[in-house]
Amino acid sequence: MKNILLIPFTLLATASLSLADHHEGEFSEPTIDLGCVVSNIDASVKFYTEAIGFKVAGGFKVPADFAEKSGLTAGKALDIKVLTLGGASGEEATKLKLMQVKGSGGKADQAHIDSTLGFSYITIMIKSTDAALKRLKKAGVKPIAKGPATLPKNLNPAIALTIVRDPDGNFVELVGPKPTK
Repeated sequence: MKNILLIPFTLLATASLSLADHHEGEFSEPTIDLGCVVSNIDASVKFYTEAIGFKVAGGFKVPADFAEKSGLTAGKALDIKVLTLGGASGEEATKLKLMQVKGSGGKADQAHIDSTLGFSYITIMIKSTDAALKRLKKAGVKPIAKGPATLPKNLNPAIALTIVRDPDGNFVELVGPKPTK
């Protein structure tokens, strides 16, 4: 996904965060948070919750002066919504942080996942392609190309790949069992 930032906004959102080393190794958390700058935060939250199945886990704002001092933006405030998959929460949940920054933008070439260097898509492992397709249809989202596409025999023909685009054109890849319908 173009416009992805890997920034530890958890530090900003959680005032009581302890950086105690409660995990093996050098990292204080076992997951990463993904940040995606979006053009319309409400439309993006709607897409990721209704069409994909994320849950809103919170949100926060970053003041313009802090955003500039820390190097996040050139003096623009951030409005951030934090999403998690399904019912996951806490440190074990990967977080998708959707950010709207007024006056920012410019779209990359998103014709295909290899059109632009950098992060291009997110992959979400699903339990039921049928259920995902039903949720997508209800949200008015259509898979791109001829999706879902069953993986070839040399990979795993019991698995299907469904690719959709979010409101800004970013690729969201859903990987799960071949649909039964």
